[in-house]
Amino acid sequence: MTVSGPIPDSGVGQGDVAQTDEGGGAQPAFDAFAREQRRALVAFAWTLTGDVGVAEDVAQDALHATWQAWERDGGLRHPEAWARQVVANRAADRVRRAGRERRALGLLGARPDPTVDLPTTDHEFWDAVRALPDRQAQAIALHYLEDRPVAEIAEILGCAPATVKVHLHRGRRALADALAPAPEEGPQ
Repeated sequence: MTVSGPIPDSGVGQGDVAQTDEGGGAQPAFDAFAREQRRALVAFAWTLTGDVGVAEDVAQDALHATWQAWERDGGLRHPEAWARQVVANRAADRVRRAGRERRALGLLGARPDPTVDLPTTDHEFWDAVRALPDRQAQAIALHYLEDRPVAEIAEILGCAPATVKVHLHRGRRALADALAPAPEEGPQ
């Protein structure tokens, strides 16, 4: 799978996986999985958080959690789905935490650090996606960023395919409303 967008090419998925198992076992299989999936996990996390640094942290946390489950269970049946579920949950946690921090700073009268705008033509779209409820944003990101079918999204999010369809429908409708051009007012 090829993922494009504002995710940096250098450093992502290159040398980020520690080699600790000299005797083989699960380590080489997981290392290959991590190298193959890291960029896509960072891109998915970015679509949900809007911050590349946070996205890289979330992806790394997801890979760490995946490795722990992989080692504990002797491998995972669907590691891609498992890792994306972890990304979805951790990204939602980070977004909620950032909101609480902004509210706390507001109560204290402090100003939060300014955010850096990422140079992307889809900035407005992904901002609108991040404004959706968590499950709608996750379904939209998996469907449009990673081009995943409904059945895979259902497996990743741990819900029924019909529920994914509802999330996609409601998300699309909300995005259409949010991104629709304002009606022009004519002479009266």
